[in-house]
Amino acid sequence: MKNRDLSFWLFLAPVLVAILIVVIYPLLTGLYYSFTNWDGLRISKFVGLDNYIKLFHDKEFGDAFWFTIKFSIAAIIVINIIGLGLALIVTQHIKTSSFLRTVFFMPNLIGGLILGFIWQFIFTKAFASIGESIGIEGLQGWLSTTETGFWGLVILTSWQMAGYVMIIYIAYLQSVPEELIEASQIDGANRFQRFRNITVPMIAPAFTVSLFLTLSNSFKMYDQNLSLTNGGPFNSTQMVAMDIVKTAFTENSMAYAQSKAMIFFVTVAAISLLQVYYNKKKEVEL
Repeated sequence: MKNRDLSFWLFLAPVLVAILIVVIYPLLTGLYYSFTNWDGLRISKFVGLDNYIKLFHDKEFGDAFWFTIKFSIAAIIVINIIGLGLALIVTQHIKTSSFLRTVFFMPNLIGGLILGFIWQFIFTKAFASIGESIGIEGLQGWLSTTETGFWGLVILTSWQMAGYVMIIYIAYLQSVPEELIEASQIDGANRFQRFRNITVPMIAPAFTVSLFLTLSNSFKMYDQNLSLTNGGPFNSTQMVAMDIVKTAFTENSMAYAQSKAMIFFVTVAAISLLQVYYNKKKEVEL
């Protein structure tokens, strides 16, 4: 850093100022508000840890947090399996690979709210019609129970994010040296052995990036949750982001909502950093 000249800092200054204004200042301000009784307009007193103590006795927030964790685990696994599978398909030198990449990526271009309403129609209308015509009761009444609402959110998120994750895996799959693949074929390694012992270690950085993105996106999801289930039935599919917004703008408990947001931020940051650290460590070992 000692060798950096003035031009370096001049180019860097706008970014640092933007981070300070958009990220650091709001974070510190929100932390301060979480120790007060701020109602969105004024602060009449400093309440210390009262909001945090109340938070840990809030069953609705606890249920939302647990539902978010379960959803994130399922979504991360499904999205990355499908994304990697699609990447393997479109890197097989088939004639329609470019077309398939476009088709698989397109759902990611649809907004979360619109996507939620589309899948709400599919689950409630299309599934019900199919179930009625072929006599499968399980397809009727989707999104009316916690279990179907849970898997509805997983399906929606996987359909939207799999194509995006596919692009990341494609970038690393195309960087795997062909010489290693050809040498392993000469040595008699089958397709699964080549994938396990050559491809997976070579694309290890892709797992780090993809897991980080899917983890943070799954934990912070709000639009799809709002438009698909709106937290129903009886708030059983309500995720943390929706619970925070509801506390702030429906119950008008801004300071309490901010305390929830701070706990949420710390949790997501800790899990994300641990995941990146663990995956980076595995990359070094490989």
